[in-house]
Amino acid sequence: MGYLGFIFGSSSRTTTQHVDVDLTTLYAPKKPVARQPRPPSVPIPMEIVMSILEAAFDTHEPASFTGLLKNASLVCKGWSATAQRLLFRNVTLTTQTAYIAFQDAVNRATPHGRLLGDTVVRMKVVLDQNQPYRLSHRSFARAVSLCPNLYELSVALYGEGAPGLDIVGVPDASRMKRSAPSFDDRTLAVLRAGPQISALQFSNWSDNSDSLLQLLDVWPSLTSLDISGTTPQLPSDTVEPFPCALRELRTNLQVSPSIEFMRWLLHHSTGTLQVLDLAREPTPEMLEYLVSEHGPTLESLGLPACGTHEGAAAVRKCAALRELKIESAWAAPMLYKNLPRGIQHLAFGVDADTPLQPVIQAIRKSEDLRVVTMQVWHGGQRHPLLANVRIACAINGVDLRLTNDVPAFRAITRGDPVPSATYPRTRSLDNILYMASRATSTISPTTDI
Repeated sequence: MGYLGFIFGSSSRTTTQHVDVDLTTLYAPKKPVARQPRPPSVPIPMEIVMSILEAAFDTHEPASFTGLLKNASLVCKGWSATAQRLLFRNVTLTTQTAYIAFQDAVNRATPHGRLLGDTVVRMKVVLDQNQPYRLSHRSFARAVSLCPNLYELSVALYGEGAPGLDIVGVPDASRMKRSAPSFDDRTLAVLRAGPQISALQFSNWSDNSDSLLQLLDVWPSLTSLDISGTTPQLPSDTVEPFPCALRELRTNLQVSPSIEFMRWLLHHSTGTLQVLDLAREPTPEMLEYLVSEHGPTLESLGLPACGTHEGAAAVRKCAALRELKIESAWAAPMLYKNLPRGIQHLAFGVDADTPLQPVIQAIRKSEDLRVVTMQVWHGGQRHPLLANVRIACAINGVDLRLTNDVPAFRAITRGDPVPSATYPRTRSLDNILYMASRATSTISPTTDI
């Protein structure tokens, strides 16, 4: 029982009276806490785990998610299988050591090895003669043969430099004068017996002009070709035309190829070529040939510059064009005044002196334009008409995207008229990845072995 003392006072005297008060009756007693039983542990369904990992993974920036997938593979056995299949969607091989590890992982004598090998959709290989334990041509061919569902192959070829004078990874002009061996018959036979890929990227930083032609002869199934580095040469004028009907062609060659080579390469692509991306400015004669032969079917056209009336007239001949990319900050105003009807994606460079008024007029009058992408060069962010471009896009419901990152600009403009919110893919690659995901119940990512 608690105790309180109260003091009562008056004018004549002070009286102190003690009163006993039970403090335990002043507040209601506390209710006993009800202990709920701990719910039983319920494992996360693997379908949800797969959905989370696939949603977190960016197919076109797989390297940044490799660590996430590697950590997920260590959680438990169920997670490991899912993460590994995502990791093996994209594989990079740069050394013989990497190939040996990859060969063991996709050993087709085991069910798990066959599963991982069937999962590989993209493969990137580096054949560098300067590496002390470089990936051999034969191992490269065997690695390809272990992946029956391989769709896209990227090959980088580097020649051998003088001892102590080579700088690995610097694709300068001197590197293209360095020797690299051609593929031997046995290597080519192994490649022919392997999967029939649809997309090939070939970067040649050597003096070997035969390797590209050798690889093109292996895969008559190609529909997408991306070549860069050393300009290929035809061995003779009597060589049979390239048999493939290409839908996509991208070039970034040090010297513009001859019209004869382009005729040979695109002989069977009349009526099928939809995407043409030239990183080097073509001669007027080359542009006129390409547009006259393939303009009616082109849906995406990328040029480094278009500053002449002849260039603008050539673009207008591409009546089916839905995407146009001009990377330079200068283009002939006539180009924007007479864009082909049906343009959905317009991409161009801008600096402080770019004439933007024709662009604004094109945005206002176009009924099909949905996306505008601007590569902001030095000073472009202070262009006085940049706000007018924003207003014109907002009024016409056009999505405006600005970047000062050239690789990002090139990634956004890779053949998709209306690029997605993330890194866009080409239409043909979307289709094959969808088919592959249905076949293997996974989606795509990456592995550097």
